[in-house]
Amino acid sequence: MTPQTLSDGAEADAHKRRHAAGQDPEKRRQILEGAWRVFVDQGFDAASMNSICKAAGVSKGTLYVYFENKADLFVALVESKRQALFDGIVGRLAEAGSIEERLLAYATGLAAQLSSDDVIRAQRIVVSVVERMPELGIRFYEAGARQFLNRLETFLREETEAGNLAVPDPALAASQFVELSTTNTWRARLFGRRPDAPDDAEIDRVAREAVRVFMAAYKA
Repeated sequence: MTPQTLSDGAEADAHKRRHAAGQDPEKRRQILEGAWRVFVDQGFDAASMNSICKAAGVSKGTLYVYFENKADLFVALVESKRQALFDGIVGRLAEAGSIEERLLAYATGLAAQLSSDDVIRAQRIVVSVVERMPELGIRFYEAGARQFLNRLETFLREETEAGNLAVPDPALAASQFVELSTTNTWRARLFGRRPDAPDDAEIDRVAREAVRVFMAAYKA
C-alpha cells in the first residue's frame, strides 16, 4: 500500500467521522439552543459564530460540521422552532368535527403561536435584516409561513371538491383566513404596540369571528 493510498484512506475515514458527527441530533439541539439565546440577545447582525460557539459549548470546528454559515444556522433554528410550535396546529384540520370546528381549532392555535414571544422574536430578527439579505427572508418564509399556509390551502381545496365549501382560489382564501384569525393580535405584537400576548379569551373571540366571516363568504 502506497503512502498516497494511506493518505486517501485516512481522509475518507475522517470524512466519515465528520459526517457521523454532523448527524448527532443531541449535538445539533445543543447548538441550536445556544444560537437561539445569542440571536435573541444580540440580533442577527451582532451575533457571531464565536459567541454562538461559546453559548452552545462547542468548538468552531464542530459548529461548521453542522452548519455552513450564520444564515444557514438561523434558518435551521427557525425550522426547528416551526416544528415545535406549528406541527400540532395543522393537525387540527384533520380532527373530527364540522368544518367550522376544525377551522376554529386551527385559528386559535395559529393565533396563539404567531403571537408568542418566540415567534415574535424570530420575526423581528428577520425584519431587521431582510432589506439587506432578502434571501434570508425568503428562506425564513419558506420554513415557516409557507408550511402552514400550504396545509390550510390543501384543506380548503379538498373541502371544496367534496362540495362542503365554495372556494375558487384556495391559496388566496388561506391567506385571508390567517389574516382574519390574527386581527389586532399578531401584527400589533410584531411592531411593539402590544407588549404582551393576547389571552385565551381574546384569541377565542377573534377566531370565532374569523370563522363566521370566512364561512359567510365560502360556505357552499
